[in-house]
Amino acid sequence: MRTSILVVAAVVGTLAAPIAAQAQSTITTGVVGGNTVVIGEYDGIAVDRRPAFREYIVRERVPNYTISERVVVGGVLPEAGVTFYDVPQSFGATPYRYTVVNGQTVLVEPRSRRIVQVVD
Repeated sequence: MRTSILVVAAVVGTLAAPIAAQAQSTITTGVVGGNTVVIGEYDGIAVDRRPAFREYIVRERVPNYTISERVVVGGVLPEAGVTFYDVPQSFGATPYRYTVVNGQTVLVEPRSRRIVQVVD
């Protein structure tokens, strides 16, 4: 009986290992002390390009959307009422879109509407 339980546990562990490894390679971002922390692959706005990107947003007069939730990495924006814009190639190739929410410029994964970077 114990042997069969150990065999089942070993098989489940073996099958779960690739899933856990895949989860480890996803994009992980966060904000620590006002600085954006990035772990893994990331196609966001590079630190040295952020001032120019903010100037671009001001020049384009992108409307500010107000939502009741806090604007944080990992937060999801509402389906209605927010428009997403393509990031110009001059700021790097990225699969994300940008918008301005609660006065903050954010990069968003367009399908899930999940915030992946708050451009500070």
